Amino acid sequence: MAFRSFGVLFGCAAALVLTTSCTAQYRESRAEDQFPPEGQFLTVNGTRVHYVTKGAGPDVVLIHGASGNLRDFTFSMVDKLADQYRVTAFDRPGLGYTERVNPDGTSITEQAILLSDAAAELGLQQPIVLGQSYGGAVALAWAVERPDSLSALVLVSAASNPWTSDLSTFYQVTSSHVGSATVVPAITAFTPNSIVEQAIDGVFRPQSAPEGYSEHIGAPLTLRRVSMRANAMQRANLLDEIEALHPRYGEISVPTEIIHGDADTTVGLSIHSIPLSNQIEGANLTVLEGIGHMPHHAAEPEVIAAIDRVASRAGLR
Repeated sequence: MAFRSFGVLFGCAAALVLTTSCTAQYRESRAEDQFPPEGQFLTVNGTRVHYVTKGAGPDVVLIHGASGNLRDFTFSMVDKLADQYRVTAFDRPGLGYTERVNPDGTSITEQAILLSDAAAELGLQQPIVLGQSYGGAVALAWAVERPDSLSALVLVSAASNPWTSDLSTFYQVTSSHVGSATVVPAITAFTPNSIVEQAIDGVFRPQSAPEGYSEHIGAPLTLRRVSMRANAMQRANLLDEIEALHPRYGEISVPTEIIHGDADTTVGLSIHSIPLSNQIEGANLTVLEGIGHMPHHAAEPEVIAAIDRVASRAGLR
């Protein structure tokens, strides 16, 4: 009897695993059909990198945050900048359509080296490098590790300094071996659209996402298993990587503009950008009153103005 019960349970478990896998595969295929690559590809150091380039003028590189892709910038900012700059937005490794570099979590330094090499291969001339949120940490690693390959730095709500809060339960689970094998496929297969919308609302709070943003950003791409695993490992490793990197910010000598909203509850102004403004000589900090974590949407003119300022400071305009 016990053996029969075990067989029934095993059969049910196998059916659940198969259903989850098939449903996840279907939703991943659907996401890629709905949100195909917007740009082009190049292979850098054996890694396939997806990018969008538009416009003419001094080069600007845009690096998106966690759980995102370059569509965060093609929603509006790429077109706004293309009147005066040649602007290039990259998908970071494992997100969008750029391949993962390291299955254990591509570090901010590994990402910076990959993207700076990609920029060089594309012929970008010492670009202004803008990073938002997690992408700001990658931009800082770029400035530290490849100082001669950029002309200026713009940091928007950037994660830059160590913090004391614990890694969220979500990332603890999804970055673990067990969670990666079990929870991640279930999230891919069964997460309802309402949860995705809530997550988008949360990252914009206290503002709202611009009309049409959720339809453009391609959030289902982030729910793919490969992207969820890449994002989880990157996020889980970020604190240790910033602890190692932040003592070197004094080496950064390019003109730097820092933009941060004082209502940002995702990356705190007082923990990150205020100290950072004192760690980089000559850095200019702009604090946006009442703005949350997404100034490049909620205060887009101010972010573009910061790019213009740093271009002038770098002698590009």
